[in-house]
Amino acid sequence: MNTTADLAHYLQPSRFIDSEHPDIVRLTLALIDTGATDVDNAVTLYYWVRDGIRYNPYVLSPDPQEFLASSALAAREGWCVTKALLLAALCRAAHIPARVGFADVRNHLSTERLRATMQTDIFYFHGYTSIYLGERWVKATPAFNIELCQKFGLRPLEFNGREDSLYHEFDVAGNKHMEYVNDRGEHLDLPFDEMAAVFREHYPAMFREQASGVDTTPDKTDWAAEVDREVGLG
Repeated sequence: MNTTADLAHYLQPSRFIDSEHPDIVRLTLALIDTGATDVDNAVTLYYWVRDGIRYNPYVLSPDPQEFLASSALAAREGWCVTKALLLAALCRAAHIPARVGFADVRNHLSTERLRATMQTDIFYFHGYTSIYLGERWVKATPAFNIELCQKFGLRPLEFNGREDSLYHEFDVAGNKHMEYVNDRGEHLDLPFDEMAAVFREHYPAMFREQASGVDTTPDKTDWAAEVDREVGLG
């Protein structure tokens, strides 16, 4: 059972969910309606992160500073983990308890270059946000912005604050889209060291230690053009 004391932990800023950051507080106050319910405000925050922060898998970095919610906000782009952390931070700033969850998923939304770089179709440590609404934890997945979904022929993930918002198994055409293969649980904050170890093992070409002095990360600015080429628009 979630007691008031238990939930208090999910209202406080943490290392990566830096909900006290002035930019996060300022944005939260601009987005929420103080007269609305937590459900309504959480829905508003979800859609802002989903579509206001563009998805880009190439911003994956070994630098912990890049995983701060405020860093994703400043960059205006991110990937599933950083967007989930940002949504959690906005919720906490709005006095709505929030945490982050992780799962390994087989994802069919990718490009030829991304598949070659990852060397696997498993996205380890896929991130989502879990928000406490209506006396229960509700999952929200703000990763893919609506323009990206439209280009790939995917149904964008909607969120009503009452039901879990998780990836669809099939795309609009009935092709395989997403399969959850391993649940890594929900956490007060990002378990960075555990995640980094998994990424170093499975994504050696994408997640190099900065100490190596060699940057092999793909150019993050190429993602949008890469998507256009993949779907025949570029």
